[in-house]
Amino acid sequence: MKLFYSPGSCALGIHVLLEEIGKPYEVQKINLAAREQYAPEYVAINPKSKVPALQRDDGSVLTEWPAIASFLALTNSDKGLLSTDPETFARTLEAVDYVAASLHMQGFTRIWKPEGFSPNEADHAAVKARGQEIVDKGLKSFDAMLADRDYVGGSKMSIADAALFYLEYWVAERLKQQLPGNIAKHYERMRARPAVAKVLKDEGLA
Repeated sequence: MKLFYSPGSCALGIHVLLEEIGKPYEVQKINLAAREQYAPEYVAINPKSKVPALQRDDGSVLTEWPAIASFLALTNSDKGLLSTDPETFARTLEAVDYVAASLHMQGFTRIWKPEGFSPNEADHAAVKARGQEIVDKGLKSFDAMLADRDYVGGSKMSIADAALFYLEYWVAERLKQQLPGNIAKHYERMRARPAVAKVLKDEGLA
């Protein structure tokens, strides 16, 4: 398999999952700042022009964070990254969707790309502020969830933790903001995992 990624992007979470699984894989860096996601060579792989994208062994390509993470977990069920218990399964996907669809797309996209929400530059400060409100609300929710557990689903890491981790990385390392107490502990717990430490080093983020 080959992961197409950009260092420190949401693909960070998928990179972590691949390393946790421990099977051979390749990576190819896509320089988003240089707009390589729009190059014909990459568009042929992923017409959506974004990362992550996972090229599987049969040559087919899978896109979208929740889909890639679920595929990896279900095809490596021995790693326990996605429970088959209906309640736990649903709660895991609930957390993943909240990170990807709400906190990432609605929160961080407002913070980083306010022009996508209003062409009027005078509105951008308000757009960014709204994005920060969305992120803060999500962090508060996850902080409460982690009050009595090490990981989102309980005592074991799941795909939801990989999703939360890339969000934590953005808050702590890119926004340079303090994480709430339980979130901060989760972030350090994740960084202490050998697979996570290796991925951070490999992406030049350590």
